[in-house]
Amino acid sequence: MAAESHGPDLVSVVALLGAAVVAVPIFKRLGLGSVLGYLVAGLVIGPYGIGLFSDAQSILHVAELGVVMFLFIIGLEMEPSRLWAMRKQIFGLGIVQVGVCILLLTGVGVLTGLPATVAFVAGTGFVLTSTAIVMQMLEERRMIGTPAGQRIIAVLLLEDLAIVPLLALVAFRAPGAASATAGDRVMAVGIGLASIAALVAAGLWLLNPMFRLLAQSRAREVMTAAALLVVLGSALAMQMGGLSMAMGAFLAGVLLSESAFKHQLEADVEPFRGILLGLFFLAVGMALDIAVIAANWRSVAIGVVAYMAVKAVAIYAVARFARAGHREALERAVLMAQGGEFAFVLFGAALAVGIIDSQANAVMTATVIVSMVLTPLMIILHDRLVPPVEPSLDGVEAPEHNAASVLIIGFGRFGQIVGSSMLTRHCSISVIDTDPEMVREANAYGFKVHYGDGTRLDILHAAGAGRARLIMCCVDDREAALRIVHLLKAEFRGIPVLARAFDREHAMRLLGAGADFQIRETFESALVMGHEGLLQLGVADADAEEAIETLRRRDAERFALEASQGMEAGRRLLLSHQDDWLAAHPVEGDT
Repeated sequence: MAAESHGPDLVSVVALLGAAVVAVPIFKRLGLGSVLGYLVAGLVIGPYGIGLFSDAQSILHVAELGVVMFLFIIGLEMEPSRLWAMRKQIFGLGIVQVGVCILLLTGVGVLTGLPATVAFVAGTGFVLTSTAIVMQMLEERRMIGTPAGQRIIAVLLLEDLAIVPLLALVAFRAPGAASATAGDRVMAVGIGLASIAALVAAGLWLLNPMFRLLAQSRAREVMTAAALLVVLGSALAMQMGGLSMAMGAFLAGVLLSESAFKHQLEADVEPFRGILLGLFFLAVGMALDIAVIAANWRSVAIGVVAYMAVKAVAIYAVARFARAGHREALERAVLMAQGGEFAFVLFGAALAVGIIDSQANAVMTATVIVSMVLTPLMIILHDRLVPPVEPSLDGVEAPEHNAASVLIIGFGRFGQIVGSSMLTRHCSISVIDTDPEMVREANAYGFKVHYGDGTRLDILHAAGAGRARLIMCCVDDREAALRIVHLLKAEFRGIPVLARAFDREHAMRLLGAGADFQIRETFESALVMGHEGLLQLGVADADAEEAIETLRRRDAERFALEASQGMEAGRRLLLSHQDDWLAAHPVEGDT
C-alpha cells in the first residue's frame, strides 16, 4: 500500500522528465530552440493536453525557483563595480523603456474598450518581460557577455525592481484602497528597505566566513546545501519584505561575485537552475488554457497582436533614441516583445483586490502565455530574415601571446611560481584551489584565487577552462592530477594542458592521460643543486654545465624508452650510461 501511495508522485516526475527529454532534443534538432520544446511538451502533458497533470499553477510556483537561481548565477557574474558601471543603463534606459511601454500599452487597453484601471493592469503586466525566456535566449545565442546583451539585462533588472511599485499602485487603485493609511504605506516601504539592508549585511560579513568554515570540512554535499541555502534564503528574505524573489537572489549573487567561492557556488547551483528553469517552461505550457482561448479567441488574438506589436515598436524606438544601431534595436524588440511571469503575480494581485474578475484574469493570462509561446518563433523568423553580419577582420592584428588566458589548477608552492611567471608577461590568469586557507592567504597577498575542486567538470567550466588558451595542472595530489588531466583532455580538446608530476612513473601516466607537457617537481631543482655542488668542488663551469646537460639528455632518452618498452628497459639503459661514464672518467684505483 505504501508503494501505491507514492506511485502518483513518481509517475508525475517521470512524465515531466520524459516530456523534456523527448521534446527538447527534437525541437533543437529542428532549429526551434529548447524553450519552445519545453512549452509544447508542457501543453501536451498538461491539463489541456492529455491530462497527466491537473494543477499547472502549483508546478509553476515551484518552478519559479528556476528563475530565482538563474538570477543568482547572473549576479555572480556582476561584480559591484560592473553593476555600478551599468547604473545609467538600468535606471536610465530601463526606466524610459518601462515608462513608455506602460503608457502605450495602457492606451491599447483603453482603445479596445477596457476601463482605465483594468487597461492599466493589463498593459503593465505585459510590460514585464519574461526574464526566464529572454535570459535563456541570450544564453543560447551567447549574448550575455556582449554589450547588447548587457543592455537587455539592465532593462530586465529594472523591470524586476518595478514589480514592487507596480504592486503598490495596484493596491492603491483597488476599491477600498483609501482605507489604507499613510503609515501602512510607510511601514511597507520600511520593511522592504530593511530586507535589502539585512541581505547586504549578511553578504558582506557572514557569507564568506561561513563558506570558508564549510570548505575546511571538505564535505561536498554541505557546500551544495549551503549554496542552495544562500539562494533560497535571500529569495525568501526579499519575498517577506514584499519584494521580488528573483531580485533577492540576484543581489546575493552580486554580493558573492568577488568571493573566492564564486566558481564553487555557480557549479553547485547550476544543475538545479537548469532543471527548475526547464520545469518553469513546462509549467507555462501546461497553464495555456485552450478552453479559454477557444471561448475568447478574438480577444486573445487581438490582445496578443496589439500588445506585442506596440511593445516591440516602443522598445525599438527607445533603443534608437538611446543611440543603438538598427540591428541591435530590432533584436531587442523581438526578444522583449512578450509578457512575462511577473504578469501572473500582478494579475493575481489585481484579482485579489477586486480590480479584475476571474474571466478577465483568465483572458489576460492566456494573452501573456501565448506571447511567451510565440517568442521563440519570432526569434527564429528574425534570424532568418536578418542573418548576423560576419565581423570584418580588416586592420585587425592577431592577438599577442601576452593576451593569453591561463587557468591554473592548484596554487601551492609550485603553482605560485608558475603563476608568477605568467604574470611577469602580463598574462591574465584564473586560479582555483581546494585549500580554503591557501585561498584566503593568496588573496591577502594580491592574487585572485577562487575555491574550487579541479576534479569536477562543472567547476572547470565555471572557472573558464573552455575559454582558456592554456591550462596548468599544479595540484599536489597524484590521483587528482590524473583525473584532472583526463577530464581536461576529454572535455576541452585543443587546449594545451601542462601538468606537474611527482616522479617518473607519475609523469608517464600523465602523458598517457593526454598531458601535452609534464615536469617532475624535483628533477630540475635537483639538477641545479648538482650543478652548484660541482662548482663548489672546483669543477670548471663548462664541465659542470656539460655534465648536467648530459644527465638531462640521458634522462630524456631513458624516459622515452620506458614509455615505449617499460621500466626494465629504462633501468638497463641507466646502467649502461653509468658504465660508459665510469669508463670515460676513471678515478684513482680503477683498473
